Amino acid sequence: MARFEAYENNGGTCVAVAGADYCVVAADTRLSVGYSILSRDSSKIAHLANGVSLKPSIRADKCVLASSGFQGDVKALQRNLSAKELLYEHNHNKKMSCPAMAQLLSNTLYYKRFFPYYAFNVLGGLDSEGKGCVFTYDAVGSYERTGYSSQGTGAALMMPVLDNQLKSPSPLLLPALDAVTPLSQSDAVDLVKDVFASATERDIYTGDKLEIVVINSSGSHREFIELRKD
Repeated sequence: MARFEAYENNGGTCVAVAGADYCVVAADTRLSVGYSILSRDSSKIAHLANGVSLKPSIRADKCVLASSGFQGDVKALQRNLSAKELLYEHNHNKKMSCPAMAQLLSNTLYYKRFFPYYAFNVLGGLDSEGKGCVFTYDAVGSYERTGYSSQGTGAALMMPVLDNQLKSPSPLLLPALDAVTPLSQSDAVDLVKDVFASATERDIYTGDKLEIVVINSSGSHREFIELRKD
């Protein structure tokens, strides 16, 4: 007898890397179920940052959200955040900062903790001091500010490489150290390309194209590169 399943994992992988004055957020564009590829051009990034916005857009100041998991819940979460941020903008006459959006996302996920959004999120952008920031989440809103993070089906393949190359300081160290990576912006983009090229060799749910969004003080720009299509 067929059984109803409320959740479905549509695969894919997201990565974010924060630097001294930039943030790189990247995700692949494959949307799949099991061994079937439903789309090769499905963006996992909702972004605004003084540039071209994807719909639904998150209008927070220099802030990008990348999500993997069940795409129905991902789109619902993005619309929810977009509506709340628009209310904030009207009430306060300013755009929400990236750390404020991080707290809003945590509250939104926790509010649904008894029937959670099946979405695994990485939020990246610039904080009020212009430093890169990355926030990583579980499905019910627990989050941490780090120098880099990965979520999705390929995260277990990527994180060991990122740990080896970036060596973010422990959040338990006192006094606290800045959780930013030592790489230049171009080196960070090259590292992201390398870890995705490696992960697509082993993860069947990651591939097709890589979407990279780079945020810095001058705004943001987006680029695509090709990945494996099998």
